[in-house]
Amino acid sequence: MRRVPRWVYVPALIGVAFILLGPMALVIRMPWTDFVASVTSPASLDALRLAVVTALTSTALCLVFGVPMAVVFARSNGVVVRIVRALVLLPLVLPPVVGGLALLYALGRRGIVGQYLDDQGITIAFTTTAVVLAQTFVALPFLVISVEGALRSSDDEYEQVAATLGAGPTRTLWKVTLPLVVPSLLAGTVLAFARALGEFGATITFAGNLPGTTQTAPLKIYLDAINNPIQALPLALVLMVVALVVVVGVHMRPGATGAR
Repeated sequence: MRRVPRWVYVPALIGVAFILLGPMALVIRMPWTDFVASVTSPASLDALRLAVVTALTSTALCLVFGVPMAVVFARSNGVVVRIVRALVLLPLVLPPVVGGLALLYALGRRGIVGQYLDDQGITIAFTTTAVVLAQTFVALPFLVISVEGALRSSDDEYEQVAATLGAGPTRTLWKVTLPLVVPSLLAGTVLAFARALGEFGATITFAGNLPGTTQTAPLKIYLDAINNPIQALPLALVLMVVALVVVVGVHMRPGATGAR
């Protein structure tokens, strides 16, 4: 283990205390006597069910579109590809509310694409589909950047050997390239699911907050926090535990930084 200056521990501990203070306060203030009843109430279960189902669907979409995007970004260095990559990763730094507004003006009933869909009787905004699309919008870059980073750092020697043995690009991709980055692919998938599960800003802007239709767990927590802050704590703790499991699972996997 490398030596660390002793003074470094002081700001490090202050930072750790700052991060842990919020979750600790949430646990301390938790109405434990009403915890089970609150979490298992019909409204909470509907919100959790919708959040999990839409997050799983969004994660599947991230895999379908994100993995090919990561392969293209990792194996191409053209100017156009770099520009497109920057645009694809924009949701990482874009305020979610702005993302939701962009989706609304693109796919809403009066959006540049949504108006034509509406003419065909297809409505997306303020539906469950809008929840899935909002979650996919914010979660997709997490999977792309995880897989792309692994592809860039992996040795392409095996791909070259496969090519010399007569394997085509598609067979090489499925049999050689992707198996080499399975740990990062799994990590990116888990992170995308967690990001989708906790999505709030883009969802409430593009899908609204309709119980049973678009009200996911984060949206219900927000509504409860306005009406009765204590009532919002049980469901908030559930999401916090899920987030903790995701973080531990990602960082404790074999080969992850800090897991050695």
